[in-house]
Parts: sequence; C-alpha cells; structure tokens
Amino acid sequence: MDKELVNDKIAIYKKELVSMINGLVDMDGIHNTAIPSLQLFRASNVSEPLHTIYEPALLIIVQGSKIVTLADESYQYDPTSYLVTSVHLPITGQIIQATPEEPYLCVQINFNMEPILDIIKESNEAWSGKMDSGRGIVVNRINSDLLDAVLRLVRLLYTPKDIPILSPLIIREILYRVLQDKQGELIKQFAMIGSYAHCIAKVIQIINSNFSKPLRIEELARRVNMSTSSLHNQFKKVTAMSPLQYQKMIRLQEARRLLFSESSEAANVGFQVGYESPSQFSREYARMFGLPPISDINRLRASLDSGITLI
Repeated sequence: MDKELVNDKIAIYKKELVSMINGLVDMDGIHNTAIPSLQLFRASNVSEPLHTIYEPALLIIVQGSKIVTLADESYQYDPTSYLVTSVHLPITGQIIQATPEEPYLCVQINFNMEPILDIIKESNEAWSGKMDSGRGIVVNRINSDLLDAVLRLVRLLYTPKDIPILSPLIIREILYRVLQDKQGELIKQFAMIGSYAHCIAKVIQIINSNFSKPLRIEELARRVNMSTSSLHNQFKKVTAMSPLQYQKMIRLQEARRLLFSESSEAANVGFQVGYESPSQFSREYARMFGLPPISDINRLRASLDSGITLI
C-alpha cells in the first residue's frame, strides 16, 4: 500500500481515537472500562517520575508522549509507536508531553500468555527452540492494521451490548497484529513452554508472590530446571537487572504503597516487605525514591494537595 495513504489512514484513526477517548473520560487518571482488559489514561500535565509495575500489556499513546525507564534503560513512545511488556516489570514512567488543551491520552490492553499461545498454535508456526531471551519490554512503530483494531475495540464502549461478543475477537486480532510485527518473535518466546523466556516469566511470578521472603537462587533454578548461572544470565536479559535487584524494587514499591495507604510505621513496613534492618530499609528506600520513607510520604501527600502528580 502507498506509504502516504497508510500515513493518512493512521492520522484518521488517531483523530477518531482522541475524539472517542475525550468523549469517554473528562477527568485525569486511570479509567477502567466495560471491557475488563481495557483501560484508558488521561493526564493534563507532564508528570514527575512515577514508580510502578507494568503487567503484560499493550500500551498505545494517541496524544502526548512518555518515557519509561527499566533499570538504566529508557524507552520513549508517543503516537508514532506502541509499547509491549511481556512480564511484570518494575519501571519508572514519566509523561513528558501533555497540556490541558491536548492532554496525554493512552490506551492500555492487558493480556496473559494463553491467547498468545493459542494464536501461535493456530498459525502453525515453527518454534525455533531455546533461543536466548530478549527484553520483557519492546517499542515498535505503530501500523495502520493494529491501530484500526484498537479503534474498533474502543468504539465498542459506545455500544455496550456488542462488548461480550465482539471484544474477545478484536483483542485476539490485536494480539495477532502485535505478534506479526517487528520483535513479535521475542514476545512469542514468553508463551512457549520450555523456552528460556517462559522459564524466566515463571521465576518472576514466583518472586512477585514471595517477595518478602529470602531469595534462594538455587531453589528458583531448580524449579525451572535451569542452572544458577543460566538463570542469572537469562533473567538479566529479560529484566535488565539481577533477581536480587528485581526483588528489591518490588519490595520498595510495595513498601511505598503501604506507607502511603495505611500510615504504618516505617520500621514495621520494612519488616513487612522483608527487610530485617530498619536502617538498611531506610537507606535503600531513600536511594530509590530520593528521600527517607517518612519524608517521601509527606512529600507525596503534599503533592496531592497541590495537584502535582508524583504517584
């Protein structure tokens, strides 16, 4: 298809998406929808860095721009691109382009690996075996076929009666489009039982379910039938960090959530997320968030009063 025609189609799809999202949400924040796996995001201003955990999801910005940092790596995406995460990843995100007149607007579609595996099976595509894992996060250039499917999914929010029948079909098409795109092979690896990426995804799930407990690499390696050296190597390829670094980030993000939502003592929260030493907890917390626990939480509460988004 002619490149100029494709670009025109993409521009039309984006314009309609902006109009539909503005019609559905008129307040900043995260908005759940009648489609359980679909969320809409809106922000009228640029933000401070936000520490959060990305689940397996497809994120498409239709207006504005954002930078996501994983360990020491940064990924910028905007209406010309889309981002996919294949595993749970602790990241820092910052909206860098947004105004009240043209707010940041983003569509997020959460998914699990079962439909990915079904698509692979039905496509009769050969698996290349235990290839090295790739990053659990990728950014690709947006294309008209994918954007068209996302548009049709969001459009269903205006005809709720069609959602139960049509939304699963459109989501399946969206995942198919992603798998056919550049770096689709890397995403497929996380669904293929026996692949290194699938093993690391299982390790990540175990760590997330038991983050407050001591990390035993030998036990993790045994559970996924890998050597400890291979586990370390493949884990870093997926997450850009070691298992211990990953666990630390999960612990500290959960500690921050508990401190903010429950007004608990810092030392108690530190013990709750797995730290035995209050001083070590305070030191590592400050290293990640810029301030010791209580000072950071006071800053967060002050930010809410002033309307500045920090969390």
